[in-house]
Amino acid sequence: MADTSETSDTRSPAQIEADIKRRRDVLAETLDEIGVRVHPKTIVGDAKAKVVSNIDHTLGRAYVGVNRAVSDVKAQFVDEEGTPRMERIVPVALVAVGLVGLLVVGSRRRRR
Repeated sequence: MADTSETSDTRSPAQIEADIKRRRDVLAETLDEIGVRVHPKTIVGDAKAKVVSNIDHTLGRAYVGVNRAVSDVKAQFVDEEGTPRMERIVPVALVAVGLVGLLVVGSRRRRR
């Protein structure tokens, strides 16, 4: 910290006392700030805020990824005008019905 006061041999006792008081006040403020920063509640609060921020960021990225995947799948079954693409929907539906049928038959065989 640069000293802007006059040299010590030209200052009066009142000026020296005022300088000491000012420096004490600055030091007390600095110590108070350090005390707040190292207080366990402050440290825990900062850690919680960081975790919440990371979770929010991760969830946001996950949402964007899922939204993109859903849009990609939708684009496979709906054209630009929003009309269903039956030539793609019907084969997928048949495969799904076939898989469900196989699962039902397989579960009935296990029960016997």
